[in-house]
Amino acid sequence: MRMETIHIQRQIQHFEQRCKGAGLKVTHQRLEVYRELLGARDHPSAETLYKRLERRLPTLSLDTVYRTLATFEKLGLVHRLETAASQARYEVLHTRHHHFLCDVCGQVFDFFWPSFDTAELPSNVGEIGTVDHASVVVHGTCTACAQAQQEYDARQAESLQ
Repeated sequence: MRMETIHIQRQIQHFEQRCKGAGLKVTHQRLEVYRELLGARDHPSAETLYKRLERRLPTLSLDTVYRTLATFEKLGLVHRLETAASQARYEVLHTRHHHFLCDVCGQVFDFFWPSFDTAELPSNVGEIGTVDHASVVVHGTCTACAQAQQEYDARQAESLQ
Protein backbone atom coordinates (compact mmCIF):
# COMPACT_ATOMS: atom_id res chain seq x y z
CA MET A 1 0.00 0.00 0.00
CA ARG A 2 1.35 3.43 -0.92
CA MET A 3 2.33 5.87 1.82
CA GLU A 4 -0.19 8.43 0.58
CA THR A 5 -3.03 5.89 0.86
CA ILE A 6 -1.94 4.99 4.40
CA HIS A 7 -1.80 8.69 5.31
CA ILE A 8 -5.32 9.26 3.95
CA GLN A 9 -6.64 6.27 5.88
CA ARG A 10 -5.09 7.63 9.09
CA GLN A 11 -6.62 11.04 8.46
CA ILE A 12 -10.06 9.45 7.92
CA GLN A 13 -9.67 7.44 11.15
CA HIS A 14 -8.68 10.63 12.99
CA PHE A 15 -11.72 12.38 11.48
CA GLU A 16 -14.06 9.59 12.60
CA GLN A 17 -12.59 9.56 16.11
CA ARG A 18 -12.93 13.36 16.47
CA CYS A 19 -16.55 13.28 15.29
CA LYS A 20 -17.50 10.39 17.57
CA GLY A 21 -15.65 11.98 20.48
CA ALA A 22 -17.72 15.14 19.99
CA GLY A 23 -20.95 13.12 19.83
CA LEU A 24 -21.41 13.65 16.09
CA LYS A 25 -22.48 10.95 13.69
CA VAL A 26 -20.10 10.23 10.84
CA THR A 27 -22.66 10.84 8.11
CA HIS A 28 -22.03 10.17 4.45
CA GLN A 29 -22.19 13.90 3.69
CA ARG A 30 -19.69 14.82 6.43
CA LEU A 31 -17.34 12.09 5.32
CA GLU A 32 -17.51 13.17 1.67
CA VAL A 33 -16.92 16.84 2.50
CA TYR A 34 -13.90 15.84 4.57
CA ARG A 35 -12.57 13.45 1.88
CA GLU A 36 -12.89 16.11 -0.80
CA LEU A 37 -11.08 18.64 1.35
CA LEU A 38 -8.45 16.06 2.29
CA GLY A 39 -7.63 15.52 -1.37
CA ALA A 40 -7.69 19.21 -2.30
CA ARG A 41 -4.42 21.07 -2.76
CA ASP A 42 -5.94 24.39 -3.78
CA HIS A 43 -7.46 25.52 -0.46
CA PRO A 44 -11.02 25.55 -1.84
CA SER A 45 -13.83 27.82 -0.66
CA ALA A 46 -17.13 26.38 0.58
CA GLU A 47 -18.66 27.21 -2.80
CA THR A 48 -15.91 25.34 -4.65
CA LEU A 49 -16.33 22.30 -2.40
CA TYR A 50 -20.07 22.38 -3.00
CA LYS A 51 -19.59 22.47 -6.78
CA ARG A 52 -17.20 19.52 -6.60
CA LEU A 53 -19.58 17.46 -4.49
CA GLU A 54 -23.03 18.31 -5.88
CA ARG A 55 -23.00 15.60 -8.58
CA ARG A 56 -22.00 12.86 -6.13
CA LEU A 57 -24.32 14.17 -3.41
CA PRO A 58 -27.43 15.60 -5.10
CA THR A 59 -29.15 16.22 -1.74
CA LEU A 60 -26.23 18.32 -0.47
CA SER A 61 -26.87 22.04 -0.05
CA LEU A 62 -24.41 24.90 0.08
CA ASP A 63 -25.69 25.69 3.59
CA THR A 64 -24.80 22.15 4.67
CA VAL A 65 -21.27 22.61 3.36
CA TYR A 66 -20.91 25.87 5.31
CA ARG A 67 -22.28 24.32 8.51
CA THR A 68 -20.11 21.23 8.07
CA LEU A 69 -16.96 23.30 7.59
CA ALA A 70 -17.81 25.37 10.69
CA THR A 71 -18.23 22.15 12.68
CA PHE A 72 -14.94 20.77 11.34
CA GLU A 73 -13.20 24.00 12.28
CA LYS A 74 -14.54 23.82 15.86
CA LEU A 75 -13.30 20.22 16.08
CA GLY A 76 -9.84 21.26 14.87
CA LEU A 77 -10.12 19.16 11.73
CA VAL A 78 -9.75 22.00 9.23
CA HIS A 79 -8.11 25.38 9.07
CA ARG A 80 -9.92 28.40 7.66
CA LEU A 81 -7.77 30.87 5.77
CA GLU A 82 -9.24 34.34 5.25
CA THR A 83 -8.29 35.90 1.94
CA ALA A 84 -8.08 39.55 0.93
CA ALA A 85 -11.37 39.13 -0.91
CA SER A 86 -12.95 38.02 2.41
CA GLN A 87 -13.70 34.59 1.01
CA ALA A 88 -12.67 31.88 3.43
CA ARG A 89 -10.62 29.03 2.01
CA TYR A 90 -10.19 25.70 3.76
CA GLU A 91 -7.63 22.96 4.22
CA VAL A 92 -7.27 19.86 6.32
CA LEU A 93 -4.83 20.36 9.15
CA HIS A 94 -1.67 18.33 8.64
CA THR A 95 1.92 19.56 8.83
CA ARG A 96 2.74 23.01 10.16
CA HIS A 97 3.04 25.47 7.28
CA HIS A 98 2.22 28.99 6.16
CA HIS A 99 0.57 30.54 3.10
CA PHE A 100 1.48 32.74 0.15
CA LEU A 101 -1.64 34.30 -1.32
CA CYS A 102 -1.41 35.72 -4.84
CA ASP A 103 -3.39 38.94 -4.89
CA VAL A 104 -3.77 38.70 -8.68
CA CYS A 105 -5.09 35.17 -9.33
CA GLY A 106 -6.13 34.23 -5.79
CA GLN A 107 -4.13 31.02 -5.63
CA VAL A 108 -2.84 29.93 -2.23
CA PHE A 109 0.56 28.27 -1.98
CA ASP A 110 1.90 26.46 1.08
CA PHE A 111 5.41 27.15 2.31
CA PHE A 112 7.48 26.14 5.31
CA TRP A 113 9.29 28.56 7.62
CA PRO A 114 11.02 26.61 10.41
CA SER A 115 12.79 29.65 11.88
CA PHE A 116 9.43 31.40 12.34
CA ASP A 117 7.91 28.29 13.89
CA THR A 118 10.64 28.10 16.53
CA ALA A 119 10.85 31.84 17.28
CA GLU A 120 9.61 33.05 20.64
CA LEU A 121 6.79 35.55 20.65
CA PRO A 122 7.56 39.00 22.05
CA SER A 123 6.99 39.07 25.82
CA ASN A 124 4.26 41.71 25.59
CA VAL A 125 2.04 39.32 23.62
CA GLY A 126 1.48 37.39 26.85
CA GLU A 127 0.15 40.58 28.42
CA ILE A 128 -2.41 40.86 25.62
CA GLY A 129 -3.70 37.30 25.93
CA THR A 130 -3.08 33.63 25.34
CA VAL A 131 -1.90 32.55 21.90
CA ASP A 132 -3.49 29.38 20.53
CA HIS A 133 -1.52 29.27 17.29
CA ALA A 134 0.43 31.57 15.00
CA SER A 135 0.71 31.46 11.24
CA VAL A 136 1.82 33.71 8.43
CA VAL A 137 -0.09 34.74 5.33
CA VAL A 138 2.17 36.45 2.83
CA HIS A 139 0.46 38.51 0.13
CA GLY A 140 2.07 39.17 -3.20
CA THR A 141 2.11 38.17 -6.86
CA CYS A 142 2.89 34.60 -7.85
CA THR A 143 5.54 33.88 -10.47
CA ALA A 144 2.99 32.96 -13.15
CA CYS A 145 1.05 36.22 -12.71
CA ALA A 146 4.25 38.30 -12.59
CA GLN A 147 5.45 36.67 -15.81
CA ALA A 148 2.10 37.22 -17.51
CA GLN A 149 2.20 40.90 -16.49
CA GLN A 150 5.74 41.29 -17.86
CA GLU A 151 4.70 39.72 -21.17
CA TYR A 152 1.67 41.99 -21.35
CA ASP A 153 3.82 45.06 -20.59
CA ALA A 154 6.31 44.01 -23.30
CA ARG A 155 3.51 43.63 -25.87
CA GLN A 156 2.10 47.02 -24.90
CA ALA A 157 5.54 48.63 -25.27
CA GLU A 158 5.99 47.04 -28.72
CA SER A 159 2.63 48.28 -29.91
CA LEU A 160 3.53 51.85 -28.93
CA GLN A 161 6.69 51.82 -31.06
